[in-house]
Amino acid sequence: MHSAMSPGFQLGLAGFYLLCAGMNFGFAHVFRSDRIKRGVWGAVGFFFLLHTFLYLTTAAIKPDAGPAIPHAIVDLTNSVFDHFWGPIIYFVASCVGFGLVLWKRRFFTDPTVAIALLNIMLFASGWAMTNADFRSIITKEDNVPIVMLIFTVLFFTWLGLRRAVINDDLIAKNQPVLEKDDEKVLVWPDLVYTELICMVVATALLVVWSVALKAPLEQPATSAKAPNPSKAPWYFLGLQEMLVYYDPWMAGVVLPTFIIVGLIAIPYIDFNQKGNGYYTFKERSFAITSFLFGFLVLWVVLIVLGTFLRGPNWNFFGPFENWDPHKVVPLNNINLSDIFWLNIIGDSRYLETGGSKWIVRELPGILLVLAYLIVLPPVLAKTIFRRYYIKMGFARYFMLITLLQFMASLPIKMVLRWTINLKYIVYIPELFFNI
Repeated sequence: MHSAMSPGFQLGLAGFYLLCAGMNFGFAHVFRSDRIKRGVWGAVGFFFLLHTFLYLTTAAIKPDAGPAIPHAIVDLTNSVFDHFWGPIIYFVASCVGFGLVLWKRRFFTDPTVAIALLNIMLFASGWAMTNADFRSIITKEDNVPIVMLIFTVLFFTWLGLRRAVINDDLIAKNQPVLEKDDEKVLVWPDLVYTELICMVVATALLVVWSVALKAPLEQPATSAKAPNPSKAPWYFLGLQEMLVYYDPWMAGVVLPTFIIVGLIAIPYIDFNQKGNGYYTFKERSFAITSFLFGFLVLWVVLIVLGTFLRGPNWNFFGPFENWDPHKVVPLNNINLSDIFWLNIIGDSRYLETGGSKWIVRELPGILLVLAYLIVLPPVLAKTIFRRYYIKMGFARYFMLITLLQFMASLPIKMVLRWTINLKYIVYIPELFFNI
């Protein structure tokens, strides 16, 4: 859907492109000693400045028109993300992008590459905003923090990896790392003054925010009319997305508990004395990769998914797709017991319910879960994680592997749902217990 852009919106978009132009002129000034970089970022700045004048002109002369994202791109994007394959493409692309960035971190942390990617993101965001459906979602008061979350998480991740790459090179040359500083800094007044300035700036920002954006308050709650979609606060949308693949006791209690326990246990199970007090990747590649995968892919990515791509009835919608509450996506979810007894054995007698019949019915799933939790850790201790087992000992190793198993259980269940429509590995309604 493409609705006319109001003059006020076009003026806001012109201001956005003006900020982008100013940012690139600033980059041109920073790289003024490099003629090529200065020319490139200056040209990009003029490119954004041209868009500023375009939207200022159309807002004044022809308010109902203006440069907009082509219909072909909108239709292609919606067709790619349409129906069942949408969350699969989104999650797989996130995992591939995560692995690619860590693998080619030297390339992606180069300032020139980072600035180029930032400009592409900003330009794509500006053009996408001209689509009414995308604009209605991205500018919702509740969703503004998520837009900030995306850019701040990307920036600080880039900053950490950038310093890690530099430090790894310095360590390889037996030179001191960037963070090595023998000079002492006093808490008073240096630290306290810095905190005071940050507090004043943050307070001013919150005041401007509260005045500029309306409070995201809805109508009084009533049992006769429930909002659709009904979403948790943005910081719990990752948990709400987990409910698609697990029952509430697992997604809402067990997995969050293991997240908290894992964060508490990190200092006690860590045996690597390197990488303390400075950024590095080579010296702590496994720990950094595991933590970033859990935080970025299994938390931030799911928050963005739940915020911008989950609509009415928790259906998946493309970024330019209208949130139709009547959209129906046919699914035929089955349990592991159905696959085993019907598709493999070909005998439905063992699928009967009631009494203690669940023991035989769910035996394949129970054995599979026990093998995953009990048999797999010793096997890994003898093979892939042998070095970790020797250095960590029995207790710390099994704490580590248990945390990794529960972290991996989420993407495993997601893949099983997407590939074979698996709903439950263990399904025991007689005991109100499902996995």
